[in-house]
Amino acid sequence: MVEARALNRATLARQLLLRRERLDVVGAVRRIVALQAQEPASPYLALWNRVAGFDPAELDTAFADHAVVKATLMRITLHAVVAEDYAAFQAAMVRSLRASRLGDGRFLDTGLSAAEADALVPHLLEFAAQPRTVPEIEAVLHRHSGLDEPHKRVWWALKTYAPVSHAPTGGPWSFGPRASYVAARHHVPAEREESLRRLVRRYLEGFGPASPADIAQFTLLTRRVARETLAALGEEVEQLPGTDLFDVPGAPRPAPDTPAPPRLLAMWDSILLAYADRSRVIPPEFRKVVIRNNGDVLPTLLVDGYVAGVWRPAEGGIEATAFRALSEEDWAGLAAEASALTAFLAGREPAVYRRYRHWWSTLPAADVRRLPG
Repeated sequence: MVEARALNRATLARQLLLRRERLDVVGAVRRIVALQAQEPASPYLALWNRVAGFDPAELDTAFADHAVVKATLMRITLHAVVAEDYAAFQAAMVRSLRASRLGDGRFLDTGLSAAEADALVPHLLEFAAQPRTVPEIEAVLHRHSGLDEPHKRVWWALKTYAPVSHAPTGGPWSFGPRASYVAARHHVPAEREESLRRLVRRYLEGFGPASPADIAQFTLLTRRVARETLAALGEEVEQLPGTDLFDVPGAPRPAPDTPAPPRLLAMWDSILLAYADRSRVIPPEFRKVVIRNNGDVLPTLLVDGYVAGVWRPAEGGIEATAFRALSEEDWAGLAAEASALTAFLAGREPAVYRRYRHWWSTLPAADVRRLPG
């Protein structure tokens, strides 16, 4: 067996959460493998937690230059990944992405067949060689499909599985409320089995050791596909003795007693969603508080490597809500992080995540402190 804290420390090490490291933005995203990106601010806050001296302008540039790509990938959600991973990840996931939409009643009600939807993809990619707004894309699909109002649902399906990514539109975090899309640059469809091997190996590099169930949770591939892909990787991966856990040989696995600094994690931080057994990072008693029934994942306090509460911006600083007793040393560490985060947000969006504030009325009784900026 592998001690639970050892798995926790391995995750923190791979995810740059044992210490902030001096890396350029693209190198950091490559190390982390995939950043949850449903909320535009989250990739920025994820890197702020992980990179020493992080300059958000570098991520702006990486998105603008397509060195980092924001697209629907694993778990049918938005992720930010490095450009060289995108084609393989998309090829590995496209079967699942396509099935999730073309088998849905919202698409079936359009009257189009799956083959007819696929036939629209080349028209979409040709038109989206340059960034296009949603109304512009819907107009093109209307023209080529012959449909009236249902063309909106055709776009809902195609944007999930076609090789298109989000194009920056401005705002404090590169992507504003009115989305724009662009065809993936230099996208060469990869052979699926090869792409699956790359995706699984990269997952283990960023999140291992992990089980086939963890891989299935991270991707929404089946456990059978996860096991078959691990077997196909052969000596590129190793199974930890006496466990169902796999890893990349030589990957960091710090000692269980390695100190872990406090962090204020972004909404939907990847470490909260990357495992079937989320107790690696989230104590079971806090899971339903942090991960809401509709899928929202609140911004969390990380103390000694585990979720200990949640945070949100407040007047002049950060409001921290701890679900368990913390030491004054823990609070001092969180206060230092809060001061730095307040300064970071001041240049972009001081009231980040404000539209999720309704969740705070549902929190259990806890120790709530205002940490000044």
